Amino acid sequence: MSLRIFDTATRQTHDFQPLREGQVSIYLCGATPQAKPHIGHLRSGVAFDIVRRWFLAKGYDVAFVRNVTDIDDKILTKAAAHSRPWWEWVSTHEREFTRAYQSLGVMPPSVEPRATGHVTQMVAYMQRLLDNGFAYAVDGSVYFDVAAWLQAEGSDYGHLSGNRPEDMEQGEAENSAKKNPLDFALWKAAKPGEPSWPTPWGDGRPGWHLECSAMATYYLGAEFDVHCGGLDLQFPHHENEIAQSNAAGDGFARYWMHNHWVTMAGEKMSKSLGNVLDIDALLEKVRPVELRYYLGSAHYRSVLEYSEPSVHEAAAGYRRIEDFVARASKLAGTDVDKLGIVGGELADDCLPTGDDAAEVRAHWKKFVAALDDDFAVPRALAVIHTTVKAGNNALAEKAATKAVALASLVRSMTAILGIDPLDEQWSGSAAQSADSGVQQALASLIEHELALRAAARKDKDFATADGVRDRLSAAGIEVIDTPDGAEWKLR
Repeated sequence: MSLRIFDTATRQTHDFQPLREGQVSIYLCGATPQAKPHIGHLRSGVAFDIVRRWFLAKGYDVAFVRNVTDIDDKILTKAAAHSRPWWEWVSTHEREFTRAYQSLGVMPPSVEPRATGHVTQMVAYMQRLLDNGFAYAVDGSVYFDVAAWLQAEGSDYGHLSGNRPEDMEQGEAENSAKKNPLDFALWKAAKPGEPSWPTPWGDGRPGWHLECSAMATYYLGAEFDVHCGGLDLQFPHHENEIAQSNAAGDGFARYWMHNHWVTMAGEKMSKSLGNVLDIDALLEKVRPVELRYYLGSAHYRSVLEYSEPSVHEAAAGYRRIEDFVARASKLAGTDVDKLGIVGGELADDCLPTGDDAAEVRAHWKKFVAALDDDFAVPRALAVIHTTVKAGNNALAEKAATKAVALASLVRSMTAILGIDPLDEQWSGSAAQSADSGVQQALASLIEHELALRAAARKDKDFATADGVRDRLSAAGIEVIDTPDGAEWKLR
């Protein structure tokens, strides 16, 4: 099975065919650092970090561009409200975003361009649009002419977002300089007290949509593979990117991927609604790797509904993986190694022999099938947990070779999701909160008990198996038998 991606523009899942063999080019709409990041922002970072890691595991050379919108109406408003220079305000919060990405193990991008550093490219882009008859300048501003583009051959304006042009609202309705309410600003004329840059049409600052088209094509070329971003960016941002880029003669993105929101009580998490969750506050409750596990656990196109119990449930799930790898490493006398991966396949020279190798390959095949199906992380995690259960049974049966092989496989799979328990990124786990430390110890003890119970049941020693269940029940722990093995939860 080849890698398949759901393309927002066609609303269909397609086999992925890179523009250039062996290479993948990705552009992700990054932060507008007007304030500290919340987990809604970080979900996008984690989701597309997993996408990038899977491309790398499959042997692609990945160029990953994540921009910073460092000039914006909201930035100017927030800076003015706090009596701070706009450049200081944006730099301060950009560092907060960088720190948050790093704390959750998000790989740094290949390049992280800032809008204010690419005015030259924006001026050239506007000139192309003016020359092609799809833009006009007035009073120091430059606007994209939507009506002209709608009449152009090949125009499909509104297709990405599913909006009809007559129903669209671009904002700036009060600006009488525009020919048409649908038109959007490529360049905004300077206002007193605001930062500005010189252009042939007058001093001013860039429009939001122009920034991304100029930066994406400057680094990745006129046509590139994948454009990523949050679902809320489909319109107007991404719709307008496509329009101006195509109008300028660029092919632009071949696939569009959008992650869904993090919600609270059914509402999208946003600063304007006041329902945001500060990253530092959450990291007092769970460790960074546990928060990453939680943010990446839902399919990227699904809503992730936040609740504190769901975060702790995810953390407990991660600790079950962590505990198994730790116990297998203890048995091996050293940290188990990851299995080698070449072009998305396990390397033969790192596998055990016989039936153990066949079982390892079977788990890996299911993991690959999940991620090749539009990056289905929930299914991939289910494979990991099934492998952990098999490994715990091997530990209980003292099948050391099999247990170590399965632990190595778990390391390889979790590394692709960015949550490898033995990765040095997470080596500071000893600094976790007391609460999560207690939970980790509890999970470790319970998993050990369940492994003993599984071994006893296999040997038909039902008295011992029932004794384990009774001890756990007396401690307030409910054991649930499933087709994939025993699971547990606190009553």
